[in-house]
Amino acid sequence: MRVLVLGSGGREHALSWRILHSSSCDKVYTMPGNAGTEEIGENIPGNPEKIQDVLEAAKKIRADLVVVGPEAPLVAGIADALRDEGFLVFGPSAQAAMIEGSKAFSKKIMLDNRVPTGKAEIFANFDLAVSYLKTLEPPVVVKADGLCAGKGVVVAKNYEEAESALYAMMVEEKFGSAGKKVLIEEFLEGEEVSFFVITDGKNIVPLTSAQDYKRAYDGDEGPNTGGMGSYSPFPQISKKDEEELIEKIFEPVLNALKRMGLPYIGVLYGGLIKTSENYKVLEFNCRFGDPETQVILPRIEGDFLGLLASAAEGNLNNAPKLSISELRALTVVLASGGYPEKYDVGYEISGIKEAEETGVIVFHAGTKRENGKVLTSGGRVLNITAVEKSFKEAHSKVYNAIKHIRFDKMHFRKDIGERVMRIEG
Repeated sequence: MRVLVLGSGGREHALSWRILHSSSCDKVYTMPGNAGTEEIGENIPGNPEKIQDVLEAAKKIRADLVVVGPEAPLVAGIADALRDEGFLVFGPSAQAAMIEGSKAFSKKIMLDNRVPTGKAEIFANFDLAVSYLKTLEPPVVVKADGLCAGKGVVVAKNYEEAESALYAMMVEEKFGSAGKKVLIEEFLEGEEVSFFVITDGKNIVPLTSAQDYKRAYDGDEGPNTGGMGSYSPFPQISKKDEEELIEKIFEPVLNALKRMGLPYIGVLYGGLIKTSENYKVLEFNCRFGDPETQVILPRIEGDFLGLLASAAEGNLNNAPKLSISELRALTVVLASGGYPEKYDVGYEISGIKEAEETGVIVFHAGTKRENGKVLTSGGRVLNITAVEKSFKEAHSKVYNAIKHIRFDKMHFRKDIGERVMRIEG
C-alpha cells in the first residue's frame, strides 16, 4: 500500500515510522513532514488544511490510504473531500470530528448519554459568563469551545484567574473564533490519563493508555503546552477498568454519533481523569495524541497499517489482530526556548545520530533539513523515546541520550516519569 500521512509533528513521524513497519506498506509519504519523515519516506510539500493540496498529492502518488494526523484538517473536512474523490481515509468526517472541534457539542453528547463527566455551563456572552462565575466556588475550569492546539484550557484557582481567562478568550480573542463560546466546568480532582480506541463506526478495538505532561516546566508549573513528555501504559488502569471505559464511555458516545447519522471512523482519544468515584471524561479528541502516540506505537505489535485500513474500510471485524507489549515506554520533548509563547527557530541540531546509537528512538517534530543540516522549525522540536522493561530503565535511557543532543536555547522537562517510577517501585 502507498500511504499518505498528513501532518508535520512528532505524532506524524511516529505514525509514518510505525506504518512503514507493516509488511503491507510499499511506501509512506508525509505532507508536509519534517526532517525525520524525510529519512524514512518521502515528504510532499503542501498544507494539510488545504483540501486542494491534499487531493492533488493523493492523486499524484495514487494513495491507497490517507491517514490524517492533526485535528484541524479533520474539522475542516479533509476526510469528506478525500472520500468524495474515492480515497480510503483513516479519520472522521468534519461533523463527527466536532467531538473535538466543539467542546459544547461534545459535552452535550456526554450529558445526554449519561457518560461520566464534569458539570458545565456554556456561554457566548462575557458578562453572563462572569455573573455565573460568581455563583461558583473555585477552583473552576475555563475552556474555549473550539480548537486551540491543546492550549485553550485554564484551571483557575480563584475568581481573578477565571475572569482573566474569560476576558482573554472572549474579549481579547486570544484564540480567535475558538474562544467566542466558552465552557465553565467544575474542577475534578484526580490523575489525568489518555485512552485510545480504533473504530470503524460500528466496532471498537481498544489500544492502550498513556499519561502526558501538559505544563511547560518541572513540577507541573508554567503555561499549558501541546505536551512536554508522556509515558505508556498508565499503571493504575486494570483490564477490568478498560472494559468499563469501553462500556460506559466509548460505546455510548460512538453509538450516539451513529444515531445522529455521524458514524465515526478513526481513532477516538479520551482525555480522562481518575477521580475517587470513577473515571470521568475531561474531553474527547478526534486524532492520536501528541506526544502520547510516540509512546503508544512503539508498544504495538502486529500489522498496524492493516488495522487502520480495516477501520477505514468499515471492516474492523476482519482486521489483523494486534497485541500491546508489556514493555514500558517513555518520551521527553525537546522544545525551543520560550515555547509555548514566543520562540526563535533556525538553530542547527547536533547529536541526533549519537543519541540514536544509545538505543532510543528519536521522533522529529519541529525540524527541517537545509543544506545537509537539521534545523529547528517549531516549538516542539524532537521526542526522545525509549522502550524498556521498567519505567526506571526507560527514564534513564532517555535522559542519558538527551545529553548528546544540542541546539541553541533547547528546553526540556527534567521530571518526566518520576511519579510513575515511584508507583512502579
